[in-house]
Amino acid sequence: MADSKPLRTLDGDPVAVEALLQDVFGIVVDEAILKGTSASEKVCEWKEPEELKQLLDLELQSQGESREQILERCRTVIHYSVKTGHPRFFNQLFSGLDPHALAGRIITESLNTSQYTYEIAPVFVLMEEEVLKKLRALVGWNSGDGVFCPGGSISNMYAMNLARFQRYPDCKQRGLRALPPLALFTSKEVGKSHRPDRGLLSVIFLRLMSLLHHQGSCFSGTWHRQCPSGQG
Repeated sequence: MADSKPLRTLDGDPVAVEALLQDVFGIVVDEAILKGTSASEKVCEWKEPEELKQLLDLELQSQGESREQILERCRTVIHYSVKTGHPRFFNQLFSGLDPHALAGRIITESLNTSQYTYEIAPVFVLMEEEVLKKLRALVGWNSGDGVFCPGGSISNMYAMNLARFQRYPDCKQRGLRALPPLALFTSKEVGKSHRPDRGLLSVIFLRLMSLLHHQGSCFSGTWHRQCPSGQG
């Protein structure tokens, strides 16, 4: 890689841009989509971290790479990645590949916009409002706001923040120091995201199910012996 020639810019050369993208899309369709969703292929060509580093050659170089090298890197990245669209992928809470959704993602990535304002993303802002309207209707709400969360951890943090604001709506003006001690009750099977969340939100963390299992119900007289300073 050290002897690679600087990558020639494709600016102002639409033919070269189209040729590169056509080659890349061809690799994506063949390797990531067709093979990646075939039951006759592996879910992942697993390698341990140190071995994979050597195979990928991830060192950042001061010079660019040729088109052939870039295309080969595309193949290599796909080859050693986990194929979440594979019919035998069960590791996360998602799997499968929907071609319509993939087409939408290609469009959003190509436009490379953001949801800041209507001015910068007029189509996507209207789409977002329509989806949120449908989601609110599913739970019986006729109005309200909404936000799309990138994952479960931030969703839990948003939920606890909303719960705190619902109970103490003046917390935004008075600050946390003006609030009484707060407690978050969860079962012992609680997701790991609640641990960092409680630090961000300044909430006391208690394991309700562990408390009930070892000491009996809080409602049968053990509450004040188990909760800090008898507060609840």
